[in-house]
Parts: sequence; C-alpha cells; structure tokens
Amino acid sequence: MFSSTTLTGSKPEQYAQLLAQARALVHGESDRIANAANLSALVYHALPQLNWVGFYFFDGTELVVGPFQGLPACVRIPLHKGVCGAAASTRQTQRVDDVDAFPGHIACDSASRSELVVPLVHGGALVGVFDLDSPVTSRFDADDQAGLEAIAGVFVEALA
Repeated sequence: MFSSTTLTGSKPEQYAQLLAQARALVHGESDRIANAANLSALVYHALPQLNWVGFYFFDGTELVVGPFQGLPACVRIPLHKGVCGAAASTRQTQRVDDVDAFPGHIACDSASRSELVVPLVHGGALVGVFDLDSPVTSRFDADDQAGLEAIAGVFVEALA
C-alpha cells in the first residue's frame, strides 16, 4: 500500500521527496493510464497553488486528454495550438508565467494564470505531455521545472 508523506525542506528537497514518492507509486506498473492517474493525483495534492494537473496523450495526430485532477478539460489539442501543443511540437518544456500573454493559449479553465508543460518522449517518439496549471501568475520557477521534468521522466521510464 502506498502512502505519501508531507514534503519538507527547501523546494529542491521537496521535489526529491516527491520524486521518491513518484518512483514508489509506479514501481512495477507499466500501464500508462494507471500511472498517469496516480501521478496526477500525487502531484495535485502535494504541491500548492495548482488548479489542474494531468496528461495529454498523442494519438498520432493531436493530443487527447488523459487522466487528470481538476476541472473538466479540453479533450483534444492540435499540436500547433496552446502551451501543450507548443511543448509537444518542439519537444521542449514550456514554462509560461502569464498564459494571457502566450499566443494561441487555450483557456480550458479561465482561472489558470500560469502553466508548465513537459513533453513526454519515449524511444524518440512523442507519447504526450504532462501539464500543470496554476491560478497564480509566475507560479512555476526553474526548481519546479526541474522537479516536474524528473517526475515526467519517471512516467516515461515506467513505459519501458
């Protein structure tokens, strides 16, 4: 049985603890839906000031919503639209301090003010993206990006 622990210490120390929890949560499980569901819940409940955490999976044409925590979301996102589309098409993490200033931002939840999206690539192929939204402008910094990229890496490693 898995149980999370309260995060303590500096932000990098907290992400190290969260990463250990993420590894324990997916240990021995390769199903992407199960792992995406559990990792979404883990991160959503562990980190403050988030209003959406989840996964979009690439179906060969566009991104399709997968497991998430938060309000209902956009179901399909073209690769040329929004922050998720930018992360998927460039295969680079997108950290956006103010979503209203991002050209082509898709407002699934009007409360979102900042966003961080990590592309998920396995064996050179795009799997999808790990998406986090916050109702706070400039919520995500370099420590958040590094920590969340590591958690996304745990998801990808579990696919093997």
